[in-house]
Amino acid sequence: MSINASTTTVSPEKLHAFCMTVMKKSGVSESHARTTADVLVMTDTWGVFTHGSKLLHGYERRLRAGGLRTDVEPKIVHSNAASAVVDGQSVLGQVTSTFAMQQAISMAKESGVGFVAVHNSCHFGAAGYYASLAAAENMVGMSMANDVPIVAAPGSRTAVLGSNPIAYAVPARNGQAIMLDVATSIVAAGKIFAAVQSGKSIPPGWLIGADGLPTTDGTKFPQEGALQPMSGHKGYGIALLVESLAGLLTGAAVTHTIGSWLFDDPAVPTNHGGAFLAISVESLMPLEQFHTRVEQLVHEIHDTPKAEGSDRIYMPGEMEWEKREHALTHGISLPEDVVEKLRELAETVGIDPLI
Repeated sequence: MSINASTTTVSPEKLHAFCMTVMKKSGVSESHARTTADVLVMTDTWGVFTHGSKLLHGYERRLRAGGLRTDVEPKIVHSNAASAVVDGQSVLGQVTSTFAMQQAISMAKESGVGFVAVHNSCHFGAAGYYASLAAAENMVGMSMANDVPIVAAPGSRTAVLGSNPIAYAVPARNGQAIMLDVATSIVAAGKIFAAVQSGKSIPPGWLIGADGLPTTDGTKFPQEGALQPMSGHKGYGIALLVESLAGLLTGAAVTHTIGSWLFDDPAVPTNHGGAFLAISVESLMPLEQFHTRVEQLVHEIHDTPKAEGSDRIYMPGEMEWEKREHALTHGISLPEDVVEKLRELAETVGIDPLI
């Protein structure tokens, strides 16, 4: 382990063990703790620290209060050859979402495609993780979820939709999928919270205040103001698609009926919705042929003439896979705001601090 002024480096194995210990102290089963730790630590190795182990602080509060259950399993309540509905029963969102994508993958192996709709879930962390599970099985994966409204619509003064993340992953021969994971807000809300916690102002264009006008003060968010949608009306439209597939179609709560996993009563389930899609490559073409086509596309994009000052064009997900390779060898360099949350968490549950 190494420490400098702004980051602390810890091995993925040690961070994983810490996360599992916290959850088991909070009554989570071995299997649920392992699944959740897998998601959180993978996300940290990607360098997406807003959606990694930092989240466990908020989850532990809900586990302690009962808004996240530890005594049940997610269950299939309806299914056919290519689709299913899953009731998450308010267990950890990572557990339900992993279960749902595994069901989608299983159906796709038989039917070519699998779509799973989820209700009674909670915050599920990084959408890209679940999409990557499908890619690891040589399938195109998509995952998405709705959330409590914190994002404005073009022209609105208050929040209309959640940040409603959506992700896809396209399998590649080297195992490093082409992968995109984005909030449909201009940035993820976690970046606002991280900036405020670090005492930094918010970049222009990210937020509107209570008057509907742009602001760089994030201290009153999300109680007042709202995030701007990604790419204006385009992000707003994609967020509505996510709300339709992950909310309307699943039977989950929608818009203002969704509970906030972070700010609302931690004893009350949030009823988030999610949607998970797996498409089998081999149901459409030979896998070898597909891998070759993916490589040709990647090479074409990499070889595109560069603008002045640019020495590389990245594929979506390429930065994250490179960060993961570095983290697996050299450890994860956790930012100070993450380290602080993990220290608070250790004190809350009564275990030795990770760092």
